[in-house]
Amino acid sequence: MSIKAKQTLPWCKSLMKEVKKWSALKQTGVSLRYMMEFGSNPTPKNLLISAQFLHKELPIRIAKRAIELHALPKGLSQTAPVLKVRDWYLDSFRDLRSFPEIKDMDDEKEFTEMIKAVKVRHNNVVPTMALGVQQLKIVYEDPNEIDEFLDRFYMSRIGIRMLIGQHVELHNPDPPQNCVGYIHTKLSPMVVARNASEDARAMCYREYGSAPDVNIYGDPEFTFPYVSAHLHLMVFELVKNSLRAVQELFMDSDKVAPPIRIIIADGIEDVTIKVSDEGGGIARSGLPKIFTYHYSTARNSSNEEPSDLGIAGNATMAGNGYGLPICRLYARYFGGDLQVISMEGYGTDAYLHLCRLGDSQEPLPE
Repeated sequence: MSIKAKQTLPWCKSLMKEVKKWSALKQTGVSLRYMMEFGSNPTPKNLLISAQFLHKELPIRIAKRAIELHALPKGLSQTAPVLKVRDWYLDSFRDLRSFPEIKDMDDEKEFTEMIKAVKVRHNNVVPTMALGVQQLKIVYEDPNEIDEFLDRFYMSRIGIRMLIGQHVELHNPDPPQNCVGYIHTKLSPMVVARNASEDARAMCYREYGSAPDVNIYGDPEFTFPYVSAHLHLMVFELVKNSLRAVQELFMDSDKVAPPIRIIIADGIEDVTIKVSDEGGGIARSGLPKIFTYHYSTARNSSNEEPSDLGIAGNATMAGNGYGLPICRLYARYFGGDLQVISMEGYGTDAYLHLCRLGDSQEPLPE
């Protein structure tokens, strides 16, 4: 063992001991409504309270994921991409734990800059984790175990990024109208659906040279509080899947490709968005697999690693198999869900349920 290794080993052991201790602590979930109400008046006092909460909460959430990464089975924890992700989590844990108690607004500003850097550090977690999992899942005895781990891991990541992003955005001196941090208090699902559909059709045009129409039905005056980026991401992914299915089915046909239909219903408890296509559907044997990672119904599945869906600019029409499972996590994060019903030989309906009341607590994986 080198002298350098001897010097770093005790430090690593002490860090892991601290991580284990924090990973055993209880997480504190918040709701969309609480974030919206608390952030509606971002006074220095409230920003200080928010920073103090994150100073205690983020190390717990990050420690839980670092421990789980360390304990992955079958050599997965030792693959280079997983080790890289684990090191990002350990670095972020160390940065948070070494930050002194937040007592005044100078401390708060410094802390906010630090957690901004933490968020950037974790930007590439999804594609990097995918590299580590992709090869192992092919030969792994129980792929369901990996899917369950990835659901927990990515759900936790959504929560961490939401908390950091919300706090950082509350510092915006000129916030967009009707926005409280990341939350749009009067979000029009019609507008989001239109924008997401246009983005998906533009991608379809780039890939195939044409794109089916998208027809949207609903009340253009209806609004509800939600995170615009989350909703755009989910609708974009669902419409992209439908466009690809229809385009591929009618590519060599003389018939005009039927349009994708988006129907938005505003119920008392839920806002439901149905994305409906006539793209040939999914075989019944394939339906249980659509929410597993690295499964795709695309004819020519791409080998590209998944990006952060809807965020990065290098998304492809199909192939990485991360779209639906991560969309469902985003829906569930604020108490909603995603269901897919298909008729093989005809088409597919995806039902995106969103909790209108905003009082559902974050589902925090242990």
